[in-house]
Amino acid sequence: QVQLVESGGGLVQSGGSLRLSCTASGSILRINTMGWHRQAPGKQRDLVAGITSGGSTNYVDSVKGRFTISRDNAKNTVYLQMNSLEPEDTAIYFCNADVVSYHRMYEYTYWGQGTQVTVSS
Repeated sequence: QVQLVESGGGLVQSGGSLRLSCTASGSILRINTMGWHRQAPGKQRDLVAGITSGGSTNYVDSVKGRFTISRDNAKNTVYLQMNSLEPEDTAIYFCNADVVSYHRMYEYTYWGQGTQVTVSS
């Protein structure tokens, strides 16, 4: 099986920064797109940023210029550098990875358990 483990969440003041990390492990043959989603209380889970295996990125408009997604393919790890954080960024952040595993031998989307990010005003 495949597991995704996130780290790096926490409490920060408005204007501050945090860096989230997410590492995939298990019976991995190949990882295609990786990304970050977030879910605020009472709201749906929405895409924040994504990155392909080749390094192409996309962002939701509200984080462009403030957040940067990157990945280390050798470590099966995706990062989210979050700068100029705002109270509206408060949410649980989930990483996801589209993985072809030895177990399934086809692409399947795995999710991390989520990490809380709280931005105080």
